[in-house]
Amino acid sequence: MNAPSVAFRKRILYQALLLGGFSTLATAMLVAGNIATRGAILERQQEDLLSSLNQVVPAAHYDNNLLDYPLRLPGRSGKMLTVYRGTRGMQISSLAYEIFGQGYGGEIRLILGLDAAGRILGVRVLAHAETPGLGDKIEVEKSSWILQFNGLSLDHPPQREWKVTKDGGRFDAFSGATITPRAVLQAIEVGLLFHREHYTELHNPPAIFNASVASDEAPKHE
Repeated sequence: MNAPSVAFRKRILYQALLLGGFSTLATAMLVAGNIATRGAILERQQEDLLSSLNQVVPAAHYDNNLLDYPLRLPGRSGKMLTVYRGTRGMQISSLAYEIFGQGYGGEIRLILGLDAAGRILGVRVLAHAETPGLGDKIEVEKSSWILQFNGLSLDHPPQREWKVTKDGGRFDAFSGATITPRAVLQAIEVGLLFHREHYTELHNPPAIFNASVASDEAPKHE
């Protein structure tokens, strides 16, 4: 084997080793960066979630941290829903969970807050892709339309009226945009039905409360 051939192969091996070394170093740095920022990212996500929850469940309705005692239940579509529950003493006093509608631009994500009787405390939009100037009036920053549901329930008005007026219901749509309000109303109706269908599970005190009661009631021996 002549010298130029050996030098060429060594050059290729060197370049491969160099590239591999840089790739390993870059991967290690990415992993380290992810580990270093993971806590801050999770903390920010929790803050954003709590901010959304506070918009639909006023502080007067609970005395705990709303992120305590989350409950996972299957929604009507089969999608698992995480329910955040406010408590007062040892009773469930309020609930909040995501609801979903299919709008003109795609899925509309909302969060629904209810009191213990199933009355709406608030509804807010979390994400949507509706047409600016029309469908985006579901945002509380753009219109007060979403506030009209406060205090209502599945029985007030009757369930058959949980539609836009164009469909024979009670609620006005936006001028030039019916699909978006219709999607929101359908989402709220499904969210209220979810509360009715899972009432027992939703209002059972968290296990930690039951354990506390059992501990308090247990006989004490001298």
